[in-house]
Amino acid sequence: MSTFNASEIYQFAIKIESDGEKFYREFSKKFKDKAVSALFNDLADEEVSHRVFFENGLKSFNKYDPAESFPDEYFAYLRAFAENIVFVKDNLEKEIEKIDTKEAALDFAIKRELDTIHYYMEMKGLVSASEVELIDKIIAEERNHFIKLNNLKA
Repeated sequence: MSTFNASEIYQFAIKIESDGEKFYREFSKKFKDKAVSALFNDLADEEVSHRVFFENGLKSFNKYDPAESFPDEYFAYLRAFAENIVFVKDNLEKEIEKIDTKEAALDFAIKRELDTIHYYMEMKGLVSASEVELIDKIIAEERNHFIKLNNLKA
């Protein structure tokens, strides 16, 4: 069985963080509750920081080409997996439109953070042992978002 390279995980983390920023920015505008709006703005800002962190981390990896005969298809598969697990691009706007209470928004955001954590946990099992620490850093960042959302909900 071939394994994923952590650089691939970082590439998808960049995409997930970018989508997360868009999601949080939309919710920060949608709700007038100052605490909720401020949290969503803060989380959006953190997503930008995370994306930059992952972009900088990606620079430390050597170019990685998968062993498969069709590397473009391989990367397309991984990208589709990430997009369909966490922030489903085509449905995100529709889902945001349906959410009209801060409680529903917090629940939605909590679920998305858990989906992201689960995605990275799954991927962690597919990278080499030397790359697990890098994936753990990504998971720690997402757990912090989950905690902040749960604290506001409580």
